[in-house]
Parts: sequence; structure tokens; C-alpha cells
Amino acid sequence: MRFCWNGRTEPLRVIAGRYRSRPLGSLRGMHLRPTADRLRETLFDVLTAGNPTRLEGSVWIDLYAGTGAVGIEALSRGAAKIYFVESAPAAAKLIRENLGSLQVADGFEIVQNDALKALRQLEAKARAADFVFLDPPYRLDHAYRNALEFLGKSTLLKETAAVIAEHEKRFDPGEEFGSLRRYRKLTQADAALSFYQSTSKLG
Repeated sequence: MRFCWNGRTEPLRVIAGRYRSRPLGSLRGMHLRPTADRLRETLFDVLTAGNPTRLEGSVWIDLYAGTGAVGIEALSRGAAKIYFVESAPAAAKLIRENLGSLQVADGFEIVQNDALKALRQLEAKARAADFVFLDPPYRLDHAYRNALEFLGKSTLLKETAAVIAEHEKRFDPGEEFGSLRRYRKLTQADAALSFYQSTSKLG
């Protein structure tokens, strides 16, 4: 999730799947600046390359969820459960509204808490995810390190889980965190996606 202070934001939509082309709301004033449609499309193209059904029945943790666009895209494409983690009350309310506008009644949980506290809470409940997506405000460099270090030693990730961090192209969140190692990095305009997976899976 990024913040945009210029009073403008691009219209949001669901790209593919059950809710394809449906609009999603953002916030007025101090806008959330969600993952751009093109970058979101790239993300899901990479995750499903060679395995179009990979997302079906999957469990996601959408950290710093903002508008919920990434988690909602995953739901649209067949994910079974999304944990939307968002600390800002206005953004958490927006996620509920976006889900309501799509008439999504189940398959999700909104965890309104700090990212690390939410991860600890989910781990304590023995949750396990196939995918974790994190997109902190770009100025919070430490948020990447904190989340990735926690995930690299936690039991939240399934053996084949992927962790994806969206970040500025000029910022490098790091190569390895505990059991996690970056296996791919893609750049698009001023943004980038870093993909991590367990070192045991990568061999």
C-alpha cells in the first residue's frame, strides 16, 4: 500500500476472473495508491505461468492491504481465503466496502492490526498461507525487512509458498531472510516486484 498526496488516483478495477472489470473504490483526500492494474496483472501472470490453476483454493495474506485490490484479484481468480491485514481504520472500512460492492460474503478475514502483530496473531492460530503479498508505504524501508525476517522463520508459510514484495525500483529489500531467498525480480516503470520462496524448495 502506498500513499498519494497529490489528490489524484487512477481508477481501480478487477482484472480477471469472477469479478473481471468490476470497479473498486479508493479514498479521497489522502489517497491510497494501490498496485497499478498493469503491475497487478504482471504479478498474477508470473504466479500462474505454466500452471493456470495454481491460485484455485489458495490461501493469501495481503499485508498493508490498502484498497484490498490484490487480495480481491486473488479471490476473483479462485483463491479460497484472503487475510486482509490493514491497520488504518479508513482503509479497513474501504476493503469491506469493496468486498460488499462485489457481494463477497465469505472467503476472507479483515485483520485490522499492525502488520507484525497480525502475522503473530495468524501464526498463533496455526494459519498457513500459499502466498503473502506485502506493499508497505515506500518510505517505510524497515517494514520490508521486519515482515520478511518474520516470515523467513515463521510457520505461516506452506512448503511451496511464495512471498511477493512490491517496492520502488531504486530500493532493494534484500536477497535472503531466514528460509526465504529471492528467486526473481521484475521492474515496471518506477516499481518492482521481488519474489521469494523457501530455500528448500529452490534447492
